[in-house]
Amino acid sequence: MEDNNDQLIKKTARIAPNSDVSRIHANMSDKHLYLDNDDSYIYGDADATTEDTIETMTVYDPDSERYEDIDLSSTEEVVNCYTYSRKTGEKLDQIALNDVSRALSNSGQFIWLGLYDPSLETMVKVKEAFGLHELAIEDAFADHQRAKVENYDNDMVFVVLRTAKLEDNIIRYGTTAIFMGKNYLITIRNGPSNSYAPVREHCHRRPEKLRMGPIFVLHAILDFIVDNYMPITDRLGRYLREQERYVFTYEFDKGTLKNLYELKSQLVHMRAIILPVQDICSFFINHKKSELVSGFSQAAKPYFRDVNDHLLHSLDAINGLNEMLSVVMNTYMAMVNMGQNEVVRKLAAWAGILAVPTAIAGIYGMNFDFMPELHWQYGYLVIMVVIGSLCGYLYYNFKKLKWL
Repeated sequence: MEDNNDQLIKKTARIAPNSDVSRIHANMSDKHLYLDNDDSYIYGDADATTEDTIETMTVYDPDSERYEDIDLSSTEEVVNCYTYSRKTGEKLDQIALNDVSRALSNSGQFIWLGLYDPSLETMVKVKEAFGLHELAIEDAFADHQRAKVENYDNDMVFVVLRTAKLEDNIIRYGTTAIFMGKNYLITIRNGPSNSYAPVREHCHRRPEKLRMGPIFVLHAILDFIVDNYMPITDRLGRYLREQERYVFTYEFDKGTLKNLYELKSQLVHMRAIILPVQDICSFFINHKKSELVSGFSQAAKPYFRDVNDHLLHSLDAINGLNEMLSVVMNTYMAMVNMGQNEVVRKLAAWAGILAVPTAIAGIYGMNFDFMPELHWQYGYLVIMVVIGSLCGYLYYNFKKLKWL
């Protein structure tokens, strides 16, 4: 990953089935750099503090601050590679990527490999070591991949999830690809996402759960990603409440309407990110035996139902905000129209009042020689009294009708 003008630049390539991955990596050059403009902004949140942008991780470590498992001074793409005992669930050892093949031959343990923005060269090693499917590798590197779950010949389950991370009032979206086999689980983080160090700490403190195998780790990561949707929906909700104070005004503000429209787009985007995760949860809850790798523990199903409940909570929040935003936008336009109608009523009232002197002055402005009042000594005074009386009467009635 490289930083250029605060935008994320990612090397990407299409990997076709049966393609030579190493050759693709050798042919990549700077002209293949892809500018990812998939960030979303929380507009106008001027009162936000640094604490507001820190994601909540209550499921795994409520007392922790931000975890980051990557040494910024290191270019190592392998974040973690541990082996775990299937019998006890205890962490056994940390191994190198080159030793994976030997560890996979031991049926009494499984491997958890974590990668962060890996290069194609690293993925070549991982593909060869674990025997991953070419199509899954292609989807793991695809841009804007929709969340999905697929199984490959009952030997591997492939899951893609979209991650959302809040940084300085900016919602950044990334991708996490997960490969799960009978005795391994691989996570590949691409783009912005929260560190999975809290997930590892959570799993390490619960070895009895790790006895289920890689499926429990997959659940923990899925649960962590889903739980991190809620802080963002909460922030969007707070911003909507901030905008409500500008709604009940008769003055039209293009900036307010623009903010409401942009918030609407954020909700639509977030819903598109979250909604496909329901299919993933349903897959693990309602799967058939032939659809998953052997050794899938039936005891893991309730955990995925719990994740689905959390996901529904986020979806309900987004749907509720979406409905409220529609009401707010309609209310704002109605209030603007009411303000405009009030202005029109005032103009009509004053036009009616001014029509009286205009009509009388128009009558006496006619060039007739024989008009009785023209030479009357008190004619001017009487006409002014009549004009004032009529205008006062009209003003009183318009005031009574609240047109003025």
